[in-house]
Amino acid sequence: MARDAGLEELIREDLGDGAGLSEKAMFGGWAFLLNGNLLLGAREGSLLARLGKGNDGWALDLPDIELMVMNGRAMHGWVRAGADAYGDDGLRRRLLDGAIAFVETLPPK
Repeated sequence: MARDAGLEELIREDLGDGAGLSEKAMFGGWAFLLNGNLLLGAREGSLLARLGKGNDGWALDLPDIELMVMNGRAMHGWVRAGADAYGDDGLRRRLLDGAIAFVETLPPK
């Protein structure tokens, strides 16, 4: 999959310049990290959000959001939001806030 510069820019605008944020190429897309822990991913047509196991039910109940599957393996605690979902500013903000809330519970790397 290719990178999605438009989605990457939306995420940067939403995240701002918070302490501990970094970015790097990963999984054929672009990854956003918080204190060294994977937070979000942006790939052509999808936003990946790390909500944590047991914290993703609310998101999975929404249209155009599904459980992330990598190499045929379900990645519980991660969701993949399609363009209709991440294109909604309020929903994208909820996904980002949920990812930040979870990743802030992890020890820094």
